[in-house]
Parts: sequence; structure tokens; C-alpha cells
Amino acid sequence: MSDLTHIDQHGHAHMVDVSAKTSSLRTACASARVITRPDVIARIRQAEIKKGDVLATARIAGIMAAKKTSDLIPLCHPLALSKVSVDFSIDDRGEILINTLCRLQGQTGVEMEALTAASVAALTIYDMCKAVDPAMQITEVRLQEKQGGKSGHWQRNGAHHD
Repeated sequence: MSDLTHIDQHGHAHMVDVSAKTSSLRTACASARVITRPDVIARIRQAEIKKGDVLATARIAGIMAAKKTSDLIPLCHPLALSKVSVDFSIDDRGEILINTLCRLQGQTGVEMEALTAASVAALTIYDMCKAVDPAMQITEVRLQEKQGGKSGHWQRNGAHHD
């Protein structure tokens, strides 16, 4: 169990003590994909979804979620994030790619915050559009890149830099 940082020597869950870690600039980028129909994308673009501006609402939801990650994920540290961004790339054939970035100067990483922001932004898109397309799919929620801390720089394409 030594590779599992949230499990102690007795197999019990615990919050990792980061007090001895060096503070450094830490950044994480995550993504999620929402798959829907082209007509739903057109309605989002034309502001014809009855609940309101889908992407603006999803952006705010993602930012708020990143800030609340420690309330949602039991063993996450509460963090003073210095930056959270949530951006969208829309494919008219029926996909919305969500890209998030979280950053802080601190003693622990921000991967969970970036992943939570992407997840909640995707869930918000689903919630706002489900009356039009209940068959929407949320897929490929994943970490894309992280920087900072002792493990250095990691990117999804397999590159690892120290």
C-alpha cells in the first residue's frame, strides 16, 4: 500500500500531511467532452436553450466547483487557488470540448480541482440541455497536464520532464 498516499500503514484513509513540502507554482489542466446532436449545438450557439446561456453558466459552475473541490472530495486539501479558467471548443457536428486550468503557489497539486471544474462544467451543460437531448454523453474526463512539485512536469502525451 505504500504507493497509495491517502492510505496509512494500517490501511486507513487519511489526509496527506503536506506541511513539510516546499511551496511551488503548481498548475493542472484537465478536459472533458460532451457529445450531443448538431441541432443542440446550433441551439446553444443561437442562445435558444430555455434555461439560459449554457456556456456562460457552465464556465461559472466549473470555476465554483474548482473552488469547492475539498468539500466534494473527502481527502483533498482546501486550496487558495490563484487562477481557474474554463474554456470551450465547439464542433458543430455535436461535440463540446471543455478545457480547464487551475493554478496556485502552494504545497500540493491542483489536479483534482482541474478535473472537478471540467466534470461540473460538463454536468452543467447536460443539465441545461437535457430537455432537448437526454441522450447526451459526458466522456473523456481526464488530466491533460500538470506542473510543479517534486514530480515535475507531466503531459498526457507521455512526456515527463523534471
